[in-house]
Amino acid sequence: MRRDAIRRGVPALLLGAAGALLLLFGRAAAAADTPAYGPNLEGFKYPYGVELYSFKTQAQTYVMAYMDVGPEVTGIGTGRTAVLLHGRRFCGATWAPTIAALHQAGFRVVVPDQLGFCKSSKPINYQYSFEQLAENTHALLGHIQAGRVVLVGHDLGGMLAARYALMFPNEVQNLVLVGPLGLEDWRAEGVLYRTIDERYAMELATTSRAIESEERTFYYGGRWMPQYGVWVSVLASLHEGSGRERFDWNQALISDMVFTQPVLYELGRLAMPVLLVVGALDRAAPFRESAPPAVAASLGNYPELGRIAATRIPHARLVELAGVGHVPQIEAPERFNQALLHALANPPATAALRR
Repeated sequence: MRRDAIRRGVPALLLGAAGALLLLFGRAAAAADTPAYGPNLEGFKYPYGVELYSFKTQAQTYVMAYMDVGPEVTGIGTGRTAVLLHGRRFCGATWAPTIAALHQAGFRVVVPDQLGFCKSSKPINYQYSFEQLAENTHALLGHIQAGRVVLVGHDLGGMLAARYALMFPNEVQNLVLVGPLGLEDWRAEGVLYRTIDERYAMELATTSRAIESEERTFYYGGRWMPQYGVWVSVLASLHEGSGRERFDWNQALISDMVFTQPVLYELGRLAMPVLLVVGALDRAAPFRESAPPAVAASLGNYPELGRIAATRIPHARLVELAGVGHVPQIEAPERFNQALLHALANPPATAALRR
């Protein structure tokens, strides 16, 4: 009964002393297998040097961590900048193989961690919106003089990339959406709304074992490889470490943003060339646990969602990767990078952007 209450989002404090002890015991057992990184992932090394951009937003000063990998060779990326946006359960470092491939093709590659994630600030309170995150990212790119960019977004980063491209169309040369969230409207499909307090309680109950179980089933098609576990450990360290309350609160706010701010209905306004990459095994759906069983079973069918989305986007190219799930840049980096570089070298024709 108490565990059911936790799953429904009832805060642990309402469960009584015995329930709280059970929750703490479960956390302690899970934490024994979790590396102890700091609240901003101190101790976890990124594949390239990390810089910090300090800026003021919503009357507070925060920092965004980012990697800025300059080109050393010439190729299809010469004179171009690629910006990679991470997913909801991932960090900028997730993109390591793609950063290397773009770097070798002559691109400058910029990879930020958004506020609330990984090595960036975790605000005490923040009014999250995709517009706000796009403004933050735009400010960072202006600060480092990135110019017109190739914008690549995975998962939540795909929703953000689409919103950014809608807000700043003349500054996005190409848009790449990789297993993007938001190809379906969960509320319209019948998923129940959870309050931020309920979401917070659910985040507090998150363990590394729960993360791995869900990702194994819905991200990776039932398969598991050691390289997938790295990112489970990173995420679990944030959920279970010294800064967990603030991290979990931010994640609850971000989940509310994802649920309530669909970009699906505006895909037809994307005027630049768009590459949409989906895995044939991808069944990710972040709010499946809040849906009636019949609805839950129908969510996250990315091959179908990708085909529908591609018909809505004027200049879209759909690539479906066989045998791959939700995170192709980790699961099949060579195949993913090949598809990415081919599309960037051979974009579909587009109408002129309105200025």
